[in-house]
Amino acid sequence: MPLKLLFVFGTRPEAIKLMPLIALGRKRSAEFDVRIALSAQHRELLDEVLDLFGVEPHHDLNLMRRNQTPAQVTCGVLEGLPEILEAERPDLVVVQGDTTTTFAAAYTSFLMHVPVAHVEAGLRTGDLCAPFPEEANRKLTSAITAFHFAPTAVSRQNLLEEGVDPDRIWVTGNTVIDALLEVAGRDDLPEPEIPGGIAGRLILITAHRRESFGEPIRRVFSALKDLALSFTEDTLVYPVHPNPNIKGPANEILADTPNIRLIEPVGYTQLVWLMRRAALILTDSGGIQEEAPSLGVPVLVLRDTTERPEGIQAGTVKLVGTDPKQILAEATRLLTDEQAHQAMARATNPYGDGHAAERILDVLKERRRNSG
Repeated sequence: MPLKLLFVFGTRPEAIKLMPLIALGRKRSAEFDVRIALSAQHRELLDEVLDLFGVEPHHDLNLMRRNQTPAQVTCGVLEGLPEILEAERPDLVVVQGDTTTTFAAAYTSFLMHVPVAHVEAGLRTGDLCAPFPEEANRKLTSAITAFHFAPTAVSRQNLLEEGVDPDRIWVTGNTVIDALLEVAGRDDLPEPEIPGGIAGRLILITAHRRESFGEPIRRVFSALKDLALSFTEDTLVYPVHPNPNIKGPANEILADTPNIRLIEPVGYTQLVWLMRRAALILTDSGGIQEEAPSLGVPVLVLRDTTERPEGIQAGTVKLVGTDPKQILAEATRLLTDEQAHQAMARATNPYGDGHAAERILDVLKERRRNSG
């Protein structure tokens, strides 16, 4: 009988990173029975990924509400998932990363005696409030996980230092590289609509972290404005997150700068198009820190800490925080010093080779055989 896997997720990053596992699990149908439950913590962005990969969920809690809080998402999953677990009776629940859905689904499964597999386990900053609430989500998830799939040796070591049984940790690489290489290899990636077009080099911006709300994000936007005014022949493209804590300051500080393009959020394929086209990326996203090195694009991280130190060690990314002087100085260096730019662009991506999903399913198959 195939091993029944229930994938539970609710945001676009989770979906992107689980799609390689879902697709491969379906191909190996003699070994795995793949079932999918959504929290829909994010609705539109999540649906775009499902459509891209041709996936229909079996269950959908449809929790997305305007201005929802992490506490509300947690309550929604705790209330809605038990009925799905009762109906499906999976052998294993698979969660990914560090979202509120991830923790809530893992905790619900634990309460109902269903083992949890955690994809992208072991990432840590060491600060429960940065990023918030993701650092707490992933630490809490690790405490109740049966199968820890760490993307790197650093992540494995983090888990070992927290007392996780080494026999329950596997280093697999990150499934986001599996997904990226599949999508980036397509010839028909859609170009996003950018009013005013792109002149010169494209500098891609993504910034939305909750811990940056308020003065930190205003400092970031001040730096971006100065950067745009220093490189008037180039174009800064910023798909603006709809949260009013981001959208309001972005429009106030950046909207009147001629070579900054504030555009609506883009789908995953359009984001990959932008990353492929970019000369430089400034971001507070975790996933882009992993993806951009595979495309040969230097990354400046708009955060004071990162749970992905491997990129810093490899030379593919650099932390610049939210200090305007540091952001401007490092971006200027990469845009004016070709040798410095190439050193980052050509560094080896430490996050995977595109075969993480295969490794994860092979582990589950082997464990099933040994336990059966």
